[in-house]
Amino acid sequence: MTSSCGATGIGRHFEKGKKFPPRRWLRRGRRRRRRRPGLSAPGRLGQPRSAGRVPPALWQVRAARESGGGRGRAGRGWAGLISCCVAGAGGGGCLAGGNDFQWCFSQVKGAVDEDVAEADIISAVEFNCSGDLLATGDKGGRVVIFQREQENKGRPHSRGEYNVYSTFQSHEPEFDYLKSLEIEEKINKIRWLPQQNAAHFLLSTNDKTIKLWKISERDRRAEGYNLKDEDGRLRDPFRVTALRVPILKPMDLMVEASPRRIFANAHTYHVNSISVNSDHETYLSADDLRVNLWHLEITDRSFNIVDIKPANMEELTEVITAAEFHPHQCNVFVYSSSKGTIRLCDMRSSALCDRHSKFFEEPEDPSSRSFFSEIISSISDVKFSHSGRYMMTRDYLSVKVWDLNMEGRPVETHQVHEYLRSKLCSLYENDCIFDKFECCWNGSDSAIMTGSYNNFFRMFDRNTRRDVTLEASRENSKPRASLKPRKVCTGGKRKKDEISVDSLDFNKKILHTAWHPTENIVAVAATNNLYIFQDKVN
Repeated sequence: MTSSCGATGIGRHFEKGKKFPPRRWLRRGRRRRRRRPGLSAPGRLGQPRSAGRVPPALWQVRAARESGGGRGRAGRGWAGLISCCVAGAGGGGCLAGGNDFQWCFSQVKGAVDEDVAEADIISAVEFNCSGDLLATGDKGGRVVIFQREQENKGRPHSRGEYNVYSTFQSHEPEFDYLKSLEIEEKINKIRWLPQQNAAHFLLSTNDKTIKLWKISERDRRAEGYNLKDEDGRLRDPFRVTALRVPILKPMDLMVEASPRRIFANAHTYHVNSISVNSDHETYLSADDLRVNLWHLEITDRSFNIVDIKPANMEELTEVITAAEFHPHQCNVFVYSSSKGTIRLCDMRSSALCDRHSKFFEEPEDPSSRSFFSEIISSISDVKFSHSGRYMMTRDYLSVKVWDLNMEGRPVETHQVHEYLRSKLCSLYENDCIFDKFECCWNGSDSAIMTGSYNNFFRMFDRNTRRDVTLEASRENSKPRASLKPRKVCTGGKRKKDEISVDSLDFNKKILHTAWHPTENIVAVAATNNLYIFQDKVN
């Protein structure tokens, strides 16, 4: 058996006696099969657990044949929570223990039950452009929007709290009868559109379908219709003896969420990213092998701008893991891959951006190469800075900051949990090594944040080169209680305030994070709770 991937690709794992780590490129998801009369149950797009020690080409080809590999409506031409909220003044400041402020507890929301239903686990967190609204999506397809209340003049040192503003069911479970597969309702991504009027708009997506939602308020209702009674029943027109002018009467505030557009049937594989363009008219969506460009007003067709699917699936060496538009240049976007590379594309140079304009990759140190190198180098998230000068990528063990003018290596590398390098074997066995962590910038691009295990989240100050590890826990839920920095002991004698690396709970993980666009307010998704922290002036 041979492969054309070469020594740097998956082909080298064909050597006798070597095991192939299942890359899970085409994300497994929780897709339950239902065998129907007269239909055969096809294989999964994601690599099965039992296939962990076979070359991936086998299951990839099988998946491609059974999925059809089509584009849907996306062609090459286009005619036409836990949320941890940390509040502070401005976008900068010390991370913890400095002269400016410390993080302290404010409030907590969510059930305390130990047995958390899978549908209640938060899977997406996103602030809107002003930071007044915070949206969370869960695995049950629900979207919960929190609104920041007005500041209380009686408590000048406290900032407005985030309380529930609206809750609605964004996606329902669907069944693909052609492939005999169930499509999960889990919300993969949420993105807000810039506010143009009194209403708010957001995009939400599951594995296949993207929806545009309108969130609006109504505090008045019309009364005094001519052809309708007060209870809503129609009146006989022949019995109307006088004309009345309907009037608006005040009513209790009601928040309505209505779907305005549904963008479907354009992705064969799982959608992993959506990003709104700076022109406020288009957005992109990315799955494992393709990136599509949509217009917000057109739902029945999209433009395929990236397609990395090879003619022969045995030649597949990488997949797309994340994609995002540049915050200021509407023609520029980036997408990352499972090989740890980032490609920057310019839509002015070509309609189909299979050829990148810039290629970002850090040279690998041969001395540090191991059995798990390819897995931990896969990029799980990519984010442009607010200024557009830098971009940040997150792999399994680190966060890297890249200058768009320097492709050879990152300008900053921050280790998130380097102490887990010795635990990669056990993390591989329990599948934690395939967890996808997100990252985010603060409002001034001077600090970055990402999640870890044991409900820890890490903050890195780019100016002072200091970092801190904080924990989202109910144990520190006293009002205005300062958060103590946590430290992990990797060996030797453990100090009093340190936690052993062997004691970390890998079932408690912070995968999804967001930072307020102008203030030091961070949202951290961990299981099904919502923690709110704020700064405490020293």
